[in-house]
Amino acid sequence: MRQLLDLEPAWASHDYFFVTEDTALGRSIGEQHRSHFIPHYAAGQARLGHTFQMLGGAVRNFLRSAAIVLKERPQVVISTGAGAVFFTVLWARLLGAKIVVVESFARFDRPSLFGRLAAPLAHELIVQSSTLVGYGPRAKVFDPLRILDKPRPPKEPVLFATVGATLPFDRLVRSVGELKAAGDIPESVIIQTGEGGSRPVGAEVVETLPFDEVQSLLVRADIVVCHGGTGSLITALRQGCRTIAMPRLFELGEHYDNHQAEITQAFAARGLIQVANTTDELRVALRRAREIAPPCATTDPSALIAHLQGLFQGWAKKTR
Repeated sequence: MRQLLDLEPAWASHDYFFVTEDTALGRSIGEQHRSHFIPHYAAGQARLGHTFQMLGGAVRNFLRSAAIVLKERPQVVISTGAGAVFFTVLWARLLGAKIVVVESFARFDRPSLFGRLAAPLAHELIVQSSTLVGYGPRAKVFDPLRILDKPRPPKEPVLFATVGATLPFDRLVRSVGELKAAGDIPESVIIQTGEGGSRPVGAEVVETLPFDEVQSLLVRADIVVCHGGTGSLITALRQGCRTIAMPRLFELGEHYDNHQAEITQAFAARGLIQVANTTDELRVALRRAREIAPPCATTDPSALIAHLQGLFQGWAKKTR
């Protein structure tokens, strides 16, 4: 979703709408843009033992996606995943829309399941890591990651811990709470826990936050402890935060696969973040983060935006 927002210059001049899940982030998008919400489902639910929940969500998603596409009749669909929008892409393709699939920036070494399933439907396939170019013969590479050579903005003694917009992540929340109680975190602590997440004492706790409030906190916060999603990592790095990631792990039932471990390993290898999987590792990561000058980094989508604008113009000429 955050990358689709970064691509706004490519789609904003058209009659557009969003299709996304009904999460805090999705609802904040819906307040600013015309949006439709679809039920959540993911193949990983079956791997976690929730097969019937997955199938029920998939059936509802299939029908809801059909209703949206039949009503809106889009001429072009651009998707950065994830799996919940697969049926929207499929229905749109069956009804004649042009499909642009942008493989998730979260995938550095191997494609996502959504990418593998949606690639055959795509008129244009974009990957964001050079190691993925071979998985689709028509794939074009646009690596958006850029290190910023700029002064770090002024910061306050605040640690912001965030688990993301979708699921609780009690391992991260408890680790931050334990270190705050033990005196290892002298900064003021604000924790976004997810709906129904644990609520440690000694910190300001909120379940969900609109995206603009998250952005405001990142401007202030010296340290960010987050899950391993690329959106959370990039938004923290853009603001020069000392960024520590605790990836959600499949074997602990925290996610549908281990792609967050892949993401955090790639970011850590570039010297952008610290990684921790336990409370003790988080204590060490905090010490290391405070000892070094934090880098600033961002994703620069300008080349991809220009490519998409040219692509849309070419398709428009052919339909006149």
